[in-house]
Amino acid sequence: MALHVMEEANRCLGCKKPRCQEGCPIHTNIPEAIRLLKAGKLNEAGWMLFENNPLTTVCALVCNHEKQCEGHCVRGIKESPVHFSVIESYISSTYANQMVRGPAKPNGRKAAVIGAGPAGLTVAIILARYGYQVTIFDSRDKIGGVLRYGIPDFRLPDTVLDDLAYRHLELKGIQFRPNTYIGSAITIDDLFRDGYQSVFVGAGLWKPRRLNIRGESLGHVTYAINYLASPAAYRLGEKIMVIGTGNSAMDCARTAIRHGARFVTCVNLTDTLTASQYESSYAKLEGVDFIYNKCTVEIREDGVILADSRKDEDGRMVPVPGTEMLYPCTGVIIAVSQGAESNLVVSTRDINTSRTGLLTVDEDGHTSRPGVFAAGDAASGARTVVEAVANSKRVAEAMHEYMQTLPMPVTTDYPDVPVFEAPEAGVHAEQVL
Repeated sequence: MALHVMEEANRCLGCKKPRCQEGCPIHTNIPEAIRLLKAGKLNEAGWMLFENNPLTTVCALVCNHEKQCEGHCVRGIKESPVHFSVIESYISSTYANQMVRGPAKPNGRKAAVIGAGPAGLTVAIILARYGYQVTIFDSRDKIGGVLRYGIPDFRLPDTVLDDLAYRHLELKGIQFRPNTYIGSAITIDDLFRDGYQSVFVGAGLWKPRRLNIRGESLGHVTYAINYLASPAAYRLGEKIMVIGTGNSAMDCARTAIRHGARFVTCVNLTDTLTASQYESSYAKLEGVDFIYNKCTVEIREDGVILADSRKDEDGRMVPVPGTEMLYPCTGVIIAVSQGAESNLVVSTRDINTSRTGLLTVDEDGHTSRPGVFAAGDAASGARTVVEAVANSKRVAEAMHEYMQTLPMPVTTDYPDVPVFEAPEAGVHAEQVL
């Protein structure tokens, strides 16, 4: 592994105007990281990567490198680009084992983070570096959000997220409150009441986008976001059809194969796949078939009815009448994106949303309600992990600036109550009354 990494590092030209860095949404200083590695300064390289991107171990594995850093590499014009993904993964995972520093000096202020996905984790880590007491609230039992429940383990092992929870949350004193849905029993108003001076909303998009066709409620049908969260819970048979050809569809197809499916087919509206070339190539290698230029018009117990697709006068893809045909299958996974849940927005006063239910924010993440910030999927819709991290870094700095303008919070309504003194160990309370 180390030899291969050094071979890749030695291929770097050290460009004065690094196109690779320009192609990275978070502007990782790739030439400097490689220079430090080649100079034997792996720890310095690791520190630099984590300071710039708290989720560097994750991004090294799941970023769309072919369109970002590696896609902009000068060497890639005539030959294979420098595979920085391999270099970043080696540096960050090796250095992570030495990250044992505890929390920063407390500054006496609290911040709440809703959602333990990439946006929420980034904000929590950066605020903790400033000394804020941070609590992350999430509706799931573990951190990660879409990283854990929307990306298969063969692409992003849970161990990476578990290590991130230890190095970044436990060691830095960040509290995690699992199985807590903000907008139900607890609202954003409650968070401000309890002394949080700023609230970050980084809730993911967990509401599946529907096809709105007959058969969508049948027992052998599911949605991608639900399937990826717990694939072992489903019994979809050996012949599965995936509606959609984005990266999530590729994850579903490849996961289905790993859970016993023998024949998996992805259906695409057009003749061009929306998934990255990297992900689609792996799907094809593993035996996934593709059907192009087809609309899904009905789902039946014995299969899916598809029709040829064409653009109408408004540019929408619609079925061509008379071209319908039944494609037999035993299970169907609908992978056509996700939308925002509404409970949090409905339960929060004075917060504006777009027509699609996303939170309305400015470039620094301010929502229409003072003290409430947002980024990631909750504000911009489904984007890449590294884009969520890059946007959330900027929002975290805006939250820090905002909270520094506020007076110190009141932590309790009863500052002078006496402290109950418990009886000695082994003695029942009624015996000492």
